[in-house]
Amino acid sequence: MDIALIADDTKKELMTQFCIAYCGILSKHHLCATSTTGKYVSEATGLEIEKLLAGEHGGEQQITSRISYNEIDVLLYFRSTTPRDDPNDAEYNLLRMCDVHNVPVATNIATAEVLVTALERGDLDWREIVNPRSDYNRRRRGMLY
Repeated sequence: MDIALIADDTKKELMTQFCIAYCGILSKHHLCATSTTGKYVSEATGLEIEKLLAGEHGGEQQITSRISYNEIDVLLYFRSTTPRDDPNDAEYNLLRMCDVHNVPVATNIATAEVLVTALERGDLDWREIVNPRSDYNRRRRGMLY
């Protein structure tokens, strides 16, 4: 499965600690993250993480784009709980794309734990079936060599 990680500045330490705790499960999957989040998590865990742009420089939009192309199966997005004066369009679009493409998303550690343990149990294997780019569907069509 392809898992995207995003953490606002106030949540980067929490994301890092979460990934340390679930390193065994996460290591079995392809991970991508916004730049700084990916750097913190990979340095703390040794996990291989594809680092995209920093969130404020387009990383959130890159992940949004991957979601729209069905290239992300799970999003872990630890958001700041501080109210903002101005709405964040990138955040809105990111979460909207998750809704449009049925991508499970966790915006806090409690939901992230539920998703990651469900991932380990195989509860999210349906994503492999609905994703036309998955190994499952490429094998079915005889396209995987």
